[in-house]
Amino acid sequence: MTSERPTTLLAELTHRCPLHCPYCSNPLEMVRAAGEIGTEDWKRVFTEARALGVLQLGLSGGEPLIRKDLEELAAHARVLGLYSTLVTSGLGLTRPRAERLRAAGLEHVQISIQDADTDVAERIAGVSSVKQKRAAAAIVRELGFAFSINVVLHRANLDRLGAIIDLAAELGADRLELANTQYYGWALENRASLMPTRVQVARAQVVAEAAIARYRGRMQILFVLPDYFERFPKPCYGGWGKLYLVVSPDGRVLPCHGATQITTLAFDSVRDRSLQWIWEESSAFRAFRGDGWMREPCRSCPRKAVDFGGCRCQAFALTGAAENTDPVCTLSPDRGIIDAALELQEGTTEYRYRILAGEPQRV
Repeated sequence: MTSERPTTLLAELTHRCPLHCPYCSNPLEMVRAAGEIGTEDWKRVFTEARALGVLQLGLSGGEPLIRKDLEELAAHARVLGLYSTLVTSGLGLTRPRAERLRAAGLEHVQISIQDADTDVAERIAGVSSVKQKRAAAAIVRELGFAFSINVVLHRANLDRLGAIIDLAAELGADRLELANTQYYGWALENRASLMPTRVQVARAQVVAEAAIARYRGRMQILFVLPDYFERFPKPCYGGWGKLYLVVSPDGRVLPCHGATQITTLAFDSVRDRSLQWIWEESSAFRAFRGDGWMREPCRSCPRKAVDFGGCRCQAFALTGAAENTDPVCTLSPDRGIIDAALELQEGTTEYRYRILAGEPQRV
């Protein structure tokens, strides 16, 4: 039994989504509608999560607004005392739907935007979406939800970071998350078109730092450098199986939303086991707790209590073994994988890229 207790549950209610973003964090093999767990199962999951100590609930997807039971789920979360956030594209968030969610007890809405340039934003999303996103943002503000905007940053939009930040302020966001692309899943498949150059990253950092100062007190801005360009990896959600739970649409329980790509692990489902048993006893959650699983150089590194060896999903995706040091780390024997990717990207600056229907293509 572990002494760790989760604080956050991300409920991936569905993988269905109207957008086709090439950096999508959903797995390459997505769960179809027929495989999704039902309303009562989700309510039981929320109840068990609260008993474990969870305080924050993300209602996510795919596009969670596709689920017809979303209001019922939000109301159940409210009864349990969970602080709930709707993580949405904004497509489908009509005023009547938003009013019902507000009445049900939903407290926070996070809307994704793809770019400040309408044409580029809709090429990235793969659908006409900007008008609907603006309308959704206005509804969220009018109804008094706490309001966040999330932007995934990559080669195609990073040069317009200043305009993106100003757009978030114009839309009335309380909080702006500038999330540089993490390269696993769909993003790894599309890495050649998504990865920025070192020059782009350096310019963006200057822009972000100036904006953080300019908007202080009006809009919180979170900007983290993409880890390919750093010396050490980031800690994965405070450590594997320490604070964070994800339940996928088919009921499998994960330590992070990218974990299904680690094919050497088996993930138990809430259809078969209680959430408490999965958190405390399942082989997947126990796999990378503590430091007994670590290989060198992590095992003897003083940073192992800081970054926990980095991202297990990235280690598996790039080296084939989740036990390896995240190759982002400059101490990793596999750091050459990252350096080669960066060198290749720097050598392709003369190319233009377009992102269409979720599949970046060189033109």
